[in-house]
Formats: sequence, C-alpha cells, structure tokens
Amino acid sequence: MDNNLYKKSYAFSIRIVKAYQFLSDEKKEFVLSKQLLKSGTSICANIAEANGAISKADFSAKLFISYKECLETKYWLSLLNDTGFIDDKTFESMHEDADELAKILYTILKKSRMK
Repeated sequence: MDNNLYKKSYAFSIRIVKAYQFLSDEKKEFVLSKQLLKSGTSICANIAEANGAISKADFSAKLFISYKECLETKYWLSLLNDTGFIDDKTFESMHEDADELAKILYTILKKSRMK
C-alpha cells in the first residue's frame, strides 16, 4: 500500500480534529462538527485497516469505505461553509485535501479491481 496515502490521510485527520476543536470551542457548534470528525478521521482509520487486510477483497472493501468517507467529509465541509461555520479559505483548503485523497483512493480502487 502507498505509505504516502497513509501519511496524507493521517495529516488530514489531524486537520479534522483541529477543525472539530475550533468548531466546538469557538463556534459552539456540536452536531455538524461531530459528523465531520467521524467521517474525516474514518478515512485514515480504514486505510490503516486496509494495510492489514487478509484478502484482496478485504483490502478493496476498506479502501472503498475510505473513499465514501472522503465524499461524506466533503459534504460536511460544504455544509459547514454554506452555513457560515467555516470560512471560504478554510473550506477550500480542507475540501481540496479531501478531494486529493478521494482521487488517490479512486485510482487505487480502479487498479485493484481490474486485476
């Protein structure tokens, strides 16, 4: 597995945790931010599980979950931006990171399912 993917997704998880802390402490927003925390940190957690997969199918399934979590995270980021909880600059940066992870995961999934 691409160790770079794990590093990028772990760094993204840290950003998500910090965003959650900001949203709950500064903005007093607890519902949407909790959803963001769950989906955003789940991306790397499932990549970690894929690293220990017992079969190609298990590997693919875990990466597919990571991919779907990226899409969900992008949704929560959009909603938080459109409701004024995060500013445009933060949104664009985090959304771009999530999009990059989703593209990498999609490429790996596409290649692994062709074999």
